[in-house]
Amino acid sequence: MSIAASSPRRSTIFIPTLNKQCWGFMIGSALFAVSAAPGFGNWAGASAVNLCCFIGAWFFTAAGLIQLILSGPVTTRVDYGNGVMVRADWLAASTQSLGTVLFNVSTTAALTAHSVVSQRDFVWSPDAGGSIAFLLSGFLAVRGYRHANRLFDPSSRSWWSVMINLVGCIAFGVAAVGAYISQAGVTADATLANSGTFIGAICFFLASFVVLPAWDRSTSGESA
Repeated sequence: MSIAASSPRRSTIFIPTLNKQCWGFMIGSALFAVSAAPGFGNWAGASAVNLCCFIGAWFFTAAGLIQLILSGPVTTRVDYGNGVMVRADWLAASTQSLGTVLFNVSTTAALTAHSVVSQRDFVWSPDAGGSIAFLLSGFLAVRGYRHANRLFDPSSRSWWSVMINLVGCIAFGVAAVGAYISQAGVTADATLANSGTFIGAICFFLASFVVLPAWDRSTSGESA
């Protein structure tokens, strides 16, 4: 009597997938949206707002890393110049991933900025850097999509994702302008900062929501 050897169970938790990327951005975006929602700061307090952003930034970073891994090779062959060009999709993913890391820095500093005065100046710079990286990644994503598809294609969920993502990147850039902290430790325009963050977070949520793999499975099931 022979006993078949059972294959060891392999954990899939660390395998990067589009589904994990989407949910990472969606959860992170939801936390940022809650933190910037009208009235939430007055009700929950600054510590709760900063904690939401801190946790949300980690989901952003994880999703950004997955996106970078899934973006494919760094370069592609072309028939001009030296024959090799860095892919726009990879550039978009890498700059967005950098932006999420910078948001980690700013949200971590914000947790102690209210009690450590020297941290106040350290909050805005990486936050602005992250917003600039997001903005650059948004335009690169549009360029990458235009290279492989039609620039205007509202019938495609991927097109909607790219365009909504660009609006979100612009909104985060506006938020960074409003969040500028003066030498006196005062935010330049708190309303603009919160509005930009809220709109940007909603856009990032929708940009990932529309390309969830579940939609493809649902469509396949209906057509089967």
